[in-house]
Amino acid sequence: RPESTGMMRSAGRRPSEADPGQGGHGAGTVQAQHLTFTAWCNSHLRKAGTQIENIDEDFRDGLKLMLLLEVISGERLPKPERGKMRVHKINNVNKALDFIASKGVKLVSIGAEEIVDGNAKMTLGMIWTIILRFAIQDISVEETSAKEGLLLWCQRKTAPYKNVNVQNFHISWKDGLAFNALIHRHRPELIEYDKLRKDDPVTNLNNAFEVAEKYLDIPKMLDAEDIVGTLRPDEKAIMTYVSCFYHAFSGAQKAETAANRICKVLAVNQENEHLMEDYEKLASDLLEWIRRTIPWLEDRVPQKTIQEMQQKLEDFRDYRRVHKPPKVQEKCQLEINFNTLQTKLRLSNRPAFMPSEGKMVSDINNGWQHLEQAEKGYEEWLLNEIRRLERLDHLAEKFRQKASIHEAWTDGKEAMLKHRDYETATLSDIKALIRKHEAFESDLAAHQDRVEQIAAIAQELNELDYYDSHNVNTRCQKICDQWDALGSLTHSRREALEKTEKQLEAIDQLHLEYAKRAAPFNNWMESAMEDLQDMFIVHTIEEIEGLISAHDQFKSTLPDADREREAILAIHKEAQRIAESNHIKLSGSNPYTTVTPQIINSKWEKVQQLVPKRDHALLEEQSKQQSNEHLRRQFASQANVVGPWIQTKMEEIGRISIEMNGTLEDQLSHLKQYERSIVDYKPNLDLLEQQHQLIQEALIFDNKHTNYTMEHIRVGWEQLLTTIARTINEVENQILTRDAKGISQEQMQEFRASFNHFDKKQTGSMDSDDFRALLISTGYSLGEAEFNRIMSLVDPNHSGLVTFQAFIDFMSRETTDTDTADQVIASFKVLAGDKNFITAEELRRELPPDQAEYCIARMAPYQGPDAVPGALDYKSFSTALYGESDL
Repeated sequence: RPESTGMMRSAGRRPSEADPGQGGHGAGTVQAQHLTFTAWCNSHLRKAGTQIENIDEDFRDGLKLMLLLEVISGERLPKPERGKMRVHKINNVNKALDFIASKGVKLVSIGAEEIVDGNAKMTLGMIWTIILRFAIQDISVEETSAKEGLLLWCQRKTAPYKNVNVQNFHISWKDGLAFNALIHRHRPELIEYDKLRKDDPVTNLNNAFEVAEKYLDIPKMLDAEDIVGTLRPDEKAIMTYVSCFYHAFSGAQKAETAANRICKVLAVNQENEHLMEDYEKLASDLLEWIRRTIPWLEDRVPQKTIQEMQQKLEDFRDYRRVHKPPKVQEKCQLEINFNTLQTKLRLSNRPAFMPSEGKMVSDINNGWQHLEQAEKGYEEWLLNEIRRLERLDHLAEKFRQKASIHEAWTDGKEAMLKHRDYETATLSDIKALIRKHEAFESDLAAHQDRVEQIAAIAQELNELDYYDSHNVNTRCQKICDQWDALGSLTHSRREALEKTEKQLEAIDQLHLEYAKRAAPFNNWMESAMEDLQDMFIVHTIEEIEGLISAHDQFKSTLPDADREREAILAIHKEAQRIAESNHIKLSGSNPYTTVTPQIINSKWEKVQQLVPKRDHALLEEQSKQQSNEHLRRQFASQANVVGPWIQTKMEEIGRISIEMNGTLEDQLSHLKQYERSIVDYKPNLDLLEQQHQLIQEALIFDNKHTNYTMEHIRVGWEQLLTTIARTINEVENQILTRDAKGISQEQMQEFRASFNHFDKKQTGSMDSDDFRALLISTGYSLGEAEFNRIMSLVDPNHSGLVTFQAFIDFMSRETTDTDTADQVIASFKVLAGDKNFITAEELRRELPPDQAEYCIARMAPYQGPDAVPGALDYKSFSTALYGESDL
């Protein structure tokens, strides 16, 4: 090397030609080198169990010189000769000099004879050559080497200390502060630097020498008084001594660097494991919530009343408004966390995260799909069940009303039909009884339709599973049995009357005409009253207007009915007039009918009273249906705005994700602003929810004014929020990739532009043919094997599609250096002192406590032949960190 060559040449010069600082100060310089070089040699020889006393004498036979070279090089020299003769000594010294020369050092003017003869100057020159080659030559700091590298190292380490300015290896060290600064920089607990004084160099030097010898195993190589008393301390002596500090501390630096690398790798693993645990817990909680919720939504046990079913509907609304929205956010956040974790694992060269069985994102999506299917079915069931109960209540009330009217009509009829009054009746009486019975039969036939209606309603209630069907059936059966009995009794009475009819005269035609016209008119009034009091249920404006029209048509018949009433009453008055005019005393009421003029007038008055009541009820229902129509139009007006708005935003997000411009940070900012604008639109959905609740509370089940249901709006809104959140997450992952891989903004934009160009369908992914064209455009020369290798990286699931994120990961992975298992193994080897194993004590000494215990808990016992008790296998642990073997 230049340093060693120049130094050897100076050894052959006359004293007057010596280089400054390399012997130009005479005896003081030689004495300093004697002291320093002797101590340096002994620091190595003591490892072999020996030492030298006089550097000029003790190397003359070559034996300790060869031993010194073996110790400092770690190599074996040829076997020395043990003879005492001069030739034996020269041969041994030559073996040592040949070894030095084999290390690339040119020895100028140094021969074995001068060393054997005890030439002090040549001996010191030879030792300096050894020091340069084995202690200084390999020092390198920022591409400088040897002397310059050692000097730069000293300057760097002492730069922060006041009163220290290292510019050389002589006068910069005279006050002793530089030595103390070097020690304090690496072992601050050994030196109280602030108490040292620049004007007390001897104390400073001795303090540094004593501390170095006691705590750093660096023997004292310099004399404080000699350094202070010399104008220019010997450069070789200072360099030799300082090199010992470099070697003492460089091992610590290597260990520190190795420890830092290991800590970094372990920190990445610990963070990833924490993220994995968070994902597992969040996934478990969400799946458990879905597992608990689905049975509730699938419970289709109907209630008996509308009120109970409406309470179920209200509970379902609370679920939709209060309980489900946070779970939608959790599901979206879970997917984002999963994608971010996978990105971090890829960037840190770790194997992909595989969640526990049943906790994949796809498992959660399947469960969520099942949940939403159950939701849809549950809501449809609730509304259908409410409709059914509403119709049941209406039918049950209609049954009770018609049954009550019929039961009131039949009251006393059996007793009347069983009465044997015809046995003692006169001729006129029997004729009257026959006519009366004919009128009753006419009335009975008129009531047949009502009985059939009652039976039909009861049958429908049974078919719709009415909860009180038992009582309905019992009452219906009683009516039917009674009706059959009335029919049988009517037939029997007719036979009895007809048997005696031959013996009777015709009954008064006038009364008979009255009875015949009064009976159907009375029945018409009863039917009219029944219709006027009939319950109705409608769901649309058209239906209520149809009822109103029918009612108006009925009212138009009232004048004709009134004229019929007056005609019937006129017959009765005419009979009374004839009797009075002929002084005939009537024996009572009309013998042919129970329908008296008072009954006709009373029922006619009742009809007159029921007509305005019916008017009022129909108008109220018309108002209600108009209100319902307003609710429909109000909801439709809002839904027809919100629905297209959501669809437009979904399309805009799709375009944004493909046509992203500017930096990734600009894109992220733009997307987050876009997300805020979407969130700010939420009050429009809340308003729609309120309107939808009013519609459901009004029991409105259809809406012809819009194609959008609340379910469509909810699903679209949830998809919109999830899509913008996923798009933001994709850009965040691209930023993570860019920063971790050192990708410039220009490269990222070029990647995006290239990808968009070949993404023919603008879907954010491309098939293998388009991807092959993209790779060729970026400069890849692709054979089939190489292309298949790349496809296995960008499409590990063999979906046939390549996403933009996978493309970026591939482009960065091809050019970026990341930490590897081999690097981590090398770092552990430094901490272990080149051993193939490491101990728990060494880990606790070199690493922070939590990371040391992390390693100890996971490292397997070392099984090698050089194993000792407590040895741990750091190699298998390191490879396991990168997924190359099982931990």
